[in-house]
Amino acid sequence: MKRNNNNNMVKSLVMYGILIAFMIGAVFYYGASRYETHKFTYDEFIEKVTNGEVEELELTPNAGSGVYEIKGNLKGYKKTENFKVEVPYSDVLIERVLAYADTMEFKVKTNKDPGNSTILTLAFEILPIVILVVATMYLFSKITSGNNKSMDFGRSTAKLNADGGKVKFSDVAGLKEEKEEVAELIDFLKNPKKFQKLGARIPKGVLLVGPPGTGKTLLAKAVAGEANVPFYYISGSDFVELFVGVGASRVRDMFKEAKHNAPCLIFIDEIDAVGRQRGTGIGGGHDEREQTLNQLLTEMDGFGANEGIIIIAATNRPDVLDPALLRPGRFDRQVTVNLPDAEEREAILEVHARNKKFAKDVKIKNLSKRTPGFSGADLENLLNEAALLTVRRNKPAITMDEIDEATDRVLMGPAKVSRKITDKEKKLVSLHEAGHAVIGLKLEDAQEVHKITIIPRGMAGGYTMMLPKDEHMNLATKKELIAQIVGLLGGRVSEELLFGEISTGASDDFSRATKIARAMVTEYGMSDLGPVQLETRQGNVFLGRDYDKAKNFSDQVALEIDTEVRKIVDSCYKEATKIIKENKKLVTLISDTLIEHETITKEEIDELVTTGKLSKYEEKKDESIDTEEAE
Repeated sequence: MKRNNNNNMVKSLVMYGILIAFMIGAVFYYGASRYETHKFTYDEFIEKVTNGEVEELELTPNAGSGVYEIKGNLKGYKKTENFKVEVPYSDVLIERVLAYADTMEFKVKTNKDPGNSTILTLAFEILPIVILVVATMYLFSKITSGNNKSMDFGRSTAKLNADGGKVKFSDVAGLKEEKEEVAELIDFLKNPKKFQKLGARIPKGVLLVGPPGTGKTLLAKAVAGEANVPFYYISGSDFVELFVGVGASRVRDMFKEAKHNAPCLIFIDEIDAVGRQRGTGIGGGHDEREQTLNQLLTEMDGFGANEGIIIIAATNRPDVLDPALLRPGRFDRQVTVNLPDAEEREAILEVHARNKKFAKDVKIKNLSKRTPGFSGADLENLLNEAALLTVRRNKPAITMDEIDEATDRVLMGPAKVSRKITDKEKKLVSLHEAGHAVIGLKLEDAQEVHKITIIPRGMAGGYTMMLPKDEHMNLATKKELIAQIVGLLGGRVSEELLFGEISTGASDDFSRATKIARAMVTEYGMSDLGPVQLETRQGNVFLGRDYDKAKNFSDQVALEIDTEVRKIVDSCYKEATKIIKENKKLVTLISDTLIEHETITKEEIDELVTTGKLSKYEEKKDESIDTEEAE
């Protein structure tokens, strides 16, 4: 793309250079003839010659016209001044003029007869003007054509991949069910008669819904690549412009182009930019975006037919889309693209690991289990960060050290090793993180502790990585939610009991714990208020999520909600206090180990719990002692 832009720039510069050259040539050509010319009669000319006023003559015979054209300069003339006279064609006359030249001693130049040539006249007089006009018109047409969109507002900006692209289903790891859902589209594009025989109508539009980075755009590219049909792709924001009517015009132009290339695919990314609900802004109104949406609705399923055109759109905000856009006949089918599970993550990692070199101890399967909640884009970024770290450290292959560091970078940001931390802060952070870890180790329904570190990253002074023991659907039991709250409060309890002070480091823990407790009361029906949903996560999406939220309860119920939330948090705090008191030695052991080594992994945590020490560090100590004794 960059090379094409450079070529276009070079062509434009060449054209402008040619135009400038023509203009300069015309100026010089016509400027050269802008002399102050005095026209003399024959008698005046003879008088000037006999008086010795002539300084230079130029004779040009023209037998076809029967005249001699005489040009010359008089004494005292300027450089841009001359005279001109035409005399009858006669050899005797010329001999007389030459005789005067010998007598008066002035220069005479005699030219050959050029003949009466119309072609030469056109070549020297008219052709430069014609070339200048044609070059100007050509350059103006190039400026106002596709290379400059400023004069072409209403044209579609959708980009065309004539062969469908090189992405195939084999390049899309995971998404097994999602690929099956869109396989019918490929079959229809390849063999539409098979469906038409049975009277089946293929979906006109498919809406891909899911979190960012899960592979919606990649799946649409794979559909076009497998079907090997023209593939138009555009973003929803490309339709919305400052000028009224431009978006609607681009929609019309896009479908017009697509009809000429049917059967084909149109992929609209981030369709929520243009497909939001109509009439829901402050004060309503029929703005440019709504006009664009109306035109899109008409083109998808209006009076006109768009046979052979299938639209695939992607969004992570289906809740804000206009209902008319989601009805059958427009987007007939919604395909939810969820975050990958362990098997799908393994397949995605295998795809992104094709061109990377790993050490023997790196197992992709183990890595997939350590990355729950990662999207496909996150996993690609994880391996890329690991590869960059490997190059930076001058290693021949990617090891688990680089992968661990890359995981921390993706989750929390780069380590701030240059930040100075006092011993008091280090002790406080280590006890805080050890408190989280001990709750995870001792509470039955808590998540599994995989890593503890007190190296500052982002806004955090340290963190404890806790992952689910078993992956499951987006469901959680009441015991699991209670265990999460207890785990979040473990850091503050540890500070209070073992450090003797409390700090601001638990503010984020309190925020998350309170959200879980309030959701248990108002959304999940897990309190004494009973199975009643009092609040919903979705408010008015145009005025802020919670700005215009409907209040489905009285002030008395609001007080009861606050009481139940406090009851849940207080009971979890008591549970965390009980566990920390019973395991003070383990909290202190983990804290001391963190102060010494800063980071410990799951295997090292298990060894600490079992033996009370880390064997690999003890072996290093023994080796150093033996070396000192030998010296």
